[in-house]
Amino acid sequence: MEQDEKYMREALAEARAAAAEGEIPIGAVVVWHSRVIGRGHNMTERLKDTTAHAEMIALTAASSAMGGKYLNDCCLYVTVEPCPMCAGALAWSQIGRIVYGALDVRRGYSLFSPSLLHPRTEALGGVLSEECASLMLEFFKEKR
Repeated sequence: MEQDEKYMREALAEARAAAAEGEIPIGAVVVWHSRVIGRGHNMTERLKDTTAHAEMIALTAASSAMGGKYLNDCCLYVTVEPCPMCAGALAWSQIGRIVYGALDVRRGYSLFSPSLLHPRTEALGGVLSEECASLMLEFFKEKR
Protein backbone atom coordinates (compact mmCIF):
# COMPACT_ATOMS: atom_id res chain seq x y z
CA MET A 1 0.00 0.00 0.00
CA GLU A 2 2.90 2.34 0.72
CA GLN A 3 4.15 1.95 -2.88
CA ASP A 4 0.65 2.55 -4.22
CA GLU A 5 0.34 5.79 -2.25
CA LYS A 6 3.79 6.93 -3.38
CA TYR A 7 2.95 6.58 -7.05
CA MET A 8 -0.59 7.91 -6.63
CA ARG A 9 1.02 11.09 -5.28
CA GLU A 10 2.98 11.26 -8.55
CA ALA A 11 -0.32 10.96 -10.43
CA LEU A 12 -1.81 13.68 -8.21
CA ALA A 13 1.08 15.98 -9.17
CA GLU A 14 0.15 15.39 -12.81
CA ALA A 15 -3.51 16.12 -12.00
CA ARG A 16 -2.52 19.41 -10.38
CA ALA A 17 -0.54 20.31 -13.51
CA ALA A 18 -3.67 19.67 -15.55
CA ALA A 19 -5.74 21.92 -13.27
CA ALA A 20 -3.14 24.69 -13.56
CA GLU A 21 -3.60 24.52 -17.34
CA GLY A 22 -7.40 24.67 -17.06
CA GLU A 23 -7.77 20.97 -17.87
CA ILE A 24 -9.90 18.51 -15.91
CA PRO A 25 -7.49 17.47 -13.12
CA ILE A 26 -6.75 13.85 -13.86
CA GLY A 27 -3.18 12.58 -13.78
CA ALA A 28 -1.53 9.25 -14.50
CA VAL A 29 1.85 7.57 -14.24
CA VAL A 30 3.03 4.18 -15.51
CA VAL A 31 5.53 2.35 -13.32
CA TRP A 32 7.83 -0.50 -14.33
CA HIS A 33 10.07 -2.10 -11.67
CA SER A 34 9.77 0.91 -9.31
CA ARG A 35 10.56 3.38 -12.09
CA VAL A 36 8.14 5.87 -13.66
CA ILE A 37 8.35 5.28 -17.41
CA GLY A 38 5.32 7.29 -18.52
CA ARG A 39 3.35 10.18 -17.18
CA GLY A 40 0.52 12.32 -18.39
CA HIS A 41 -2.39 14.51 -17.50
CA ASN A 42 -5.51 15.52 -19.36
CA MET A 43 -4.71 17.64 -22.42
CA THR A 44 -8.04 17.60 -24.25
CA GLU A 45 -8.34 21.39 -24.28
CA ARG A 46 -4.73 22.15 -25.18
CA LEU A 47 -4.62 19.59 -27.98
CA LYS A 48 -8.28 19.99 -28.96
CA ASP A 49 -8.43 16.21 -28.91
CA THR A 50 -11.14 14.31 -27.05
CA THR A 51 -8.84 11.28 -26.75
CA ALA A 52 -6.05 13.17 -24.96
CA HIS A 53 -6.87 11.67 -21.57
CA ALA A 54 -4.17 11.31 -18.90
CA GLU A 55 -4.12 7.52 -19.28
CA MET A 56 -3.70 7.66 -23.06
CA ILE A 57 -0.79 10.09 -22.81
CA ALA A 58 0.91 8.05 -20.07
CA LEU A 59 0.40 4.81 -22.05
CA THR A 60 1.97 6.33 -25.15
CA ALA A 61 4.99 7.52 -23.18
CA ALA A 62 5.37 4.14 -21.45
CA SER A 63 5.11 2.18 -24.70
CA SER A 64 7.78 4.41 -26.19
CA ALA A 65 10.03 3.89 -23.16
CA MET A 66 9.51 0.11 -23.29
CA GLY A 67 9.99 -0.08 -27.04
CA GLY A 68 6.76 -2.02 -27.50
CA LYS A 69 3.01 -1.90 -27.08
CA TYR A 70 2.60 -4.49 -24.32
CA LEU A 71 2.91 -3.30 -20.73
CA ASN A 72 2.10 -6.51 -18.84
CA ASP A 73 4.85 -5.90 -16.25
CA CYS A 74 3.70 -2.34 -15.62
CA CYS A 75 1.25 -0.61 -13.30
CA LEU A 76 -0.83 2.45 -14.18
CA TYR A 77 -1.67 4.84 -11.36
CA VAL A 78 -4.47 7.24 -12.21
CA THR A 79 -6.33 9.68 -9.99
CA VAL A 80 -9.82 8.82 -11.30
CA GLU A 81 -11.26 5.51 -12.50
CA PRO A 82 -10.60 5.15 -16.25
CA CYS A 83 -13.41 5.72 -18.74
CA PRO A 84 -14.40 2.94 -21.19
CA MET A 85 -12.13 4.38 -23.94
CA CYS A 86 -9.10 4.33 -21.66
CA ALA A 87 -10.03 0.91 -20.25
CA GLY A 88 -10.09 -0.42 -23.82
CA ALA A 89 -6.64 1.02 -24.52
CA LEU A 90 -5.38 -0.43 -21.24
CA ALA A 91 -6.74 -3.83 -22.28
CA TRP A 92 -4.94 -3.64 -25.62
CA SER A 93 -1.70 -2.76 -23.79
CA GLN A 94 -2.23 -5.82 -21.55
CA ILE A 95 -1.18 -3.69 -18.59
CA GLY A 96 -0.56 -5.84 -15.54
CA ARG A 97 -2.14 -3.65 -12.90
CA ILE A 98 -4.25 -0.52 -12.59
CA VAL A 99 -4.53 1.50 -9.39
CA TYR A 100 -6.98 4.39 -9.30
CA GLY A 101 -8.03 6.91 -6.71
CA ALA A 102 -11.58 8.19 -6.99
CA LEU A 103 -14.48 6.32 -8.55
CA ASP A 104 -16.06 7.93 -11.60
CA VAL A 105 -19.73 7.42 -10.80
CA ARG A 106 -20.86 8.79 -14.17
CA ARG A 107 -18.34 7.54 -16.71
CA GLY A 108 -16.10 4.96 -15.07
CA TYR A 109 -15.46 1.76 -17.00
CA SER A 110 -16.89 -0.45 -14.24
CA LEU A 111 -20.35 1.06 -14.75
CA PHE A 112 -20.45 -0.24 -18.29
CA SER A 113 -18.44 -3.42 -18.27
CA PRO A 114 -15.80 -4.51 -15.81
CA SER A 115 -14.65 -6.98 -18.47
CA LEU A 116 -13.29 -4.11 -20.59
CA LEU A 117 -9.90 -4.74 -18.99
CA HIS A 118 -7.56 -7.53 -20.05
CA PRO A 119 -8.42 -10.75 -18.16
CA ARG A 120 -5.01 -10.80 -16.42
CA THR A 121 -5.11 -7.15 -15.37
CA GLU A 122 -5.46 -6.58 -11.64
CA ALA A 123 -7.43 -3.46 -10.67
CA LEU A 124 -7.50 -1.69 -7.32
CA GLY A 125 -9.52 1.43 -6.56
CA GLY A 126 -9.71 3.80 -3.64
CA VAL A 127 -6.03 4.68 -3.15
CA LEU A 128 -5.93 8.26 -1.79
CA SER A 129 -9.52 8.52 -3.01
CA GLU A 130 -10.46 11.51 -0.86
CA GLU A 131 -7.53 13.56 -2.11
CA CYS A 132 -8.23 12.58 -5.72
CA ALA A 133 -11.96 13.31 -5.44
CA SER A 134 -11.47 16.66 -3.68
CA LEU A 135 -9.20 17.86 -6.50
CA MET A 136 -12.01 17.15 -8.98
CA LEU A 137 -14.68 18.74 -6.76
CA GLU A 138 -12.62 21.91 -6.27
CA PHE A 139 -11.97 22.20 -10.00
CA PHE A 140 -15.63 21.95 -10.95
CA LYS A 141 -16.73 24.21 -8.09
CA GLU A 142 -14.47 26.95 -9.49
CA LYS A 143 -15.83 26.40 -13.02
CA ARG A 144 -19.45 26.94 -11.94
